[in-house]
Amino acid sequence: MQPLTEQDIRASFVNCSKGEAKRLAVPRDLDGRPWDDLDFLGWRDPGAPDRSYLVAERDGRLVGLSMRFQAAQRGFLHRSMCSLCLTTHPRGGVSLMTARKAGPAGREGNSVGAYMCTDLTCSLYVRGKKAPEAGSRFEESLTLEEQIARTNGQLAAFLDKVYA
Repeated sequence: MQPLTEQDIRASFVNCSKGEAKRLAVPRDLDGRPWDDLDFLGWRDPGAPDRSYLVAERDGRLVGLSMRFQAAQRGFLHRSMCSLCLTTHPRGGVSLMTARKAGPAGREGNSVGAYMCTDLTCSLYVRGKKAPEAGSRFEESLTLEEQIARTNGQLAAFLDKVYA
């Protein structure tokens, strides 16, 4: 992913108003992000414990999503798996991320959801740049490029649902 500016990020949101996009908390460490290893930019809002954001490319343009999240509630020893990168995490490491749909459907209150890594660093988990805390990644026969393609395909499917 190419490095993004605060202006790029704010202009990319498709499921919130321009005013909401103007007020949301953009990461302050954009210059320090490992852009070459990111397939999308994801972050949690430090001022709103149930808010997270994701910015990705779709059809050659940036698409930003405002999402609400709820940690997956499972038993103490149960692990949850991210639907994008297939990383397993202990309790709290995977959350149900829900995004209002874009356009009229979203204004009517319709939303879509997916279970994702709570920290939204799927790209780093897939590439082995970050290890899940007490979780794991399955040993796979797919190449790294195939795993990255699968993660991007899962993300594209989620973005498609936002526009459906």
